[in-house]
Amino acid sequence: MPQFEHHYADQLPGFYTQLQPTPLKGARLLYHSEPLARELGLDESLFGAEHRQYWCGEKFFPGMQPLAQVYSGHQFGQWAGQLGDGRGILLGEQVLPSGKRFDWHLKGAGLTPYSRMGDGRAVLRSVVREFLASEALHHLSVPTTRALTIVTSDEPVFREQPERGAMLIRVAESHVRFGHFEHFYYRKQPEQVKQLADYVIAHHWPQLLESEPVAALRYQQWFTGVVERTARLMAQWQSIGFAHGVMNTDNMSILGLTIDYGPYGFLDDYQPGYICNHSDHQGRYSYDNQPAVAYWNLHRLAQTLSGLMSAEQLQTALGEYEPALMRAYGTLMRGKLGFFTENKQDNDLLTGLLSLMAKEGRDFTQTFRLLSQTEQQQAASPLRDEFIDRQAFDSWYQAYRQRLQTEDIGDATRQDAMKQSNPRIILRNYLAQKAIERAEADDISALEQLHQALRDPYSDAPQYDEMAALPPDWGKHLEISCSS
Repeated sequence: MPQFEHHYADQLPGFYTQLQPTPLKGARLLYHSEPLARELGLDESLFGAEHRQYWCGEKFFPGMQPLAQVYSGHQFGQWAGQLGDGRGILLGEQVLPSGKRFDWHLKGAGLTPYSRMGDGRAVLRSVVREFLASEALHHLSVPTTRALTIVTSDEPVFREQPERGAMLIRVAESHVRFGHFEHFYYRKQPEQVKQLADYVIAHHWPQLLESEPVAALRYQQWFTGVVERTARLMAQWQSIGFAHGVMNTDNMSILGLTIDYGPYGFLDDYQPGYICNHSDHQGRYSYDNQPAVAYWNLHRLAQTLSGLMSAEQLQTALGEYEPALMRAYGTLMRGKLGFFTENKQDNDLLTGLLSLMAKEGRDFTQTFRLLSQTEQQQAASPLRDEFIDRQAFDSWYQAYRQRLQTEDIGDATRQDAMKQSNPRIILRNYLAQKAIERAEADDISALEQLHQALRDPYSDAPQYDEMAALPPDWGKHLEISCSS
C-alpha cells in the first residue's frame, strides 16, 4: 500500500477545509495509466475490482487526509474573488523512496464550500480529455500534472444535457497556484502570504534556505524562479502548437506546470489567433496571446508579494521573463528547424515559414515533421507540394538550404535530431472525441490505443499512421467550452 503524509494540512491551517469526497453511485474504475502507476511504485493488483473504493473516494490509503484548498483569482482579466477547489479534493502527499513527493488530487469529488454555483462533479468527457492531454504533454517533455485513474458511473451529471458522472485522480508535485497568494493578499492577510511563500520555498526550492540567509533576497530568487519556469512553459506550449484556453490566475501553477485542462486544443491548421475555448469571445486566451497573458498573470502574482520584497526586486525578477522566454523558444524552434548553432537569420527563416503556413492554413505539426525529411543537397523539399504558392515556398527553401549548409552536420544526424523535436502524433481534438464516444459506451479500446500512441509521439511506427494523419474537416470545427 502506498503511504501518505499531509504536510499541507499540518503546516497551513486556515488554507483549506477538511472534508470527505462524495462518492458517485455505482462508481467503478474505467481506466488507469500503467506507466504512471509503476513510476509511483503502485502494485498492479491495486487496480483490481476489489480495490475499487480507493479510486472513487470511498476509502483512503494510509495517511491520507482529504481537504479542499481555498484560493482566489483573476478570470478573463477580471478579479473574481474567492474560488477554491469547487470539485476537487487534495487527498494527501505520497512520498516515494527517492524522497520525491506527489500530491494526489481527486477531481469530480462532489460539493465543497468553494463550489459556488457548481455541482462539484465532473463528466466522463472532461475526465478523458484531461487524462489524455496531461499524458500527451508529459511525453512531449512539457511540465504538467499527470492523470492516474478514470472512474465512471451511471449517475447522471447535468451540463448542457445529462452526462455520465466521472472522477479522476490527478498527480502533481504541488497544486499551489498564483491564486492561492491572491486570496490572502486581497483579504489583507500578509502573514498568510508569507507563510505560503515559506512553505513553497521549503518544499520546492529548499536550496534557497541554505544559500540565501537574507529573506528579501531569498524571496526574490524564488520569485525569479517562478518567472523563469512560467516563461519556459509558455515557450514549450508555443513550440508544439498547444493552446490552454483558460489561463486565469487560479489556473497558473507556482511550479510552472500545465494544470487544469478544459477547452484546450492543439493547432491543426496554423492560425496564430486560434481560440480553442468557444466561451472566450474576446480571444484573450488565443494561442498567440499566451506568452503575454502569462506575463500579465505574473504581474498579478508580483503584486501579492509586495510585502516580501521591494518594488525594484519584483521588477528585476519580472525582467527575466522575456529573456527566459526568448532563450527557451529560440532553442526549441531552432531544434524544430534543424539548426545546431545560432545565426542572425534564424528568426527571419522561422517567421518566413510561419507566414507561409498561416497564409495557406498548413498543418502545424505535419509541416514541421515533413521538414524533418529535408536533405540539404536536394533542390526540392518534401514540403513543396504542400504549398500552393510554390514560388514563395521555393524562395524560402533556398534560403533555408543555404542556412543548413553553414553547419557541418550530415543529413542523417540532422534528420534524427529534428524528428525528436517535431512530434508526429499530437492529441488532436477529434482523436480525443472518438475516444470519449467509445468510453461513454464502456469501450476503452480507442482510449487505450490513443494513450499508447501519445506515449510515443515521435515514432514512425505504422500502427500509428491513422493517428498521425491530417484531421477530417469535422475534426477541425469541434467546439470546446470550459465545462469540457
